[in-house]
Amino acid sequence: MNFNAYKLVFTGGVHFGNRNIEDSENVFYADTLFSALCHEAKKSGDEVMEELYSYVKTGKMLFSDALPYRQNTFYIPKPMIKLEYEAKGDSTAKKAFKKLSYIPAEKIDEYLKGNLDIKAETENLEHFGILDAKEMVAVRGKEKSLPYRVGVFHFSEGNGLYIIVGYEEEKAKMLAEDLLDSLSYAGIGGKRSAGLGRFEFRTCKLEESLKVRLQEKGTRYMSLSVSLPKEEELERVVAGADFQMIKRSGFVASSQYADEFLRKKDLYVMNAGACFRKVFDGDVYDVASIGKHPVYRYAKPLLMEVDA
Repeated sequence: MNFNAYKLVFTGGVHFGNRNIEDSENVFYADTLFSALCHEAKKSGDEVMEELYSYVKTGKMLFSDALPYRQNTFYIPKPMIKLEYEAKGDSTAKKAFKKLSYIPAEKIDEYLKGNLDIKAETENLEHFGILDAKEMVAVRGKEKSLPYRVGVFHFSEGNGLYIIVGYEEEKAKMLAEDLLDSLSYAGIGGKRSAGLGRFEFRTCKLEESLKVRLQEKGTRYMSLSVSLPKEEELERVVAGADFQMIKRSGFVASSQYADEFLRKKDLYVMNAGACFRKVFDGDVYDVASIGKHPVYRYAKPLLMEVDA
């Protein structure tokens, strides 16, 4: 499989995924990206939508979560592997380790050998951006306008998110780039009608050690995206695995789905950073309830080797 990386350079604030409207995350998941790309594909017709779905369903196109970059440093999820960091050091160091969610891709070897300066890396990401609150107004028919506050995250200058796209065919890469271009104008995340979530996307060079580990075979793998094994894969995949389950839910964005906004079915998936002894395919799950068309939830792993 071939891999391309794309920087998402946000031109304003973003509102990602927190259940509290006055808060916001500063990253988003691969399933959010895939849902947004499906929405853009649907604008171009059912044929484009089916092409995207087919590429992803068959594993010929894969996505990472949206991961942080800080200036010229690209980050990956902290691998969920038991290491010496957790057993040694003072309480401050242990708290820093627990708080750290991402590590520099170029320092993966240092991390796996127990040599990464955890405190320094935790402090580096504290300057990733600023969470603010923006006042908006809800207009409901002829009722009085109701003001409310929305959590908006602003990336510091030179910081943002990047994604990795895996692809088997050049045509698949071109489709992904066309849809990313369309999505850049529409925006991703919440409150897009207020101008949030818009970005410029730029092809960037994959960090060399990350590129190598994406291609190599080993005895342990980490997923760079949310994932969920198929039922027939589950037993062998969870054996010896280290993972955390998270609930993914939300509303269907499509106006063609139903006459009112309906919730998707909840799906519990393994968070990025999960580590496995076995490779697996995962799947694209239909989380529609009673609407007029399928609603897809992406849960396929983008795996990198993480042997020390």
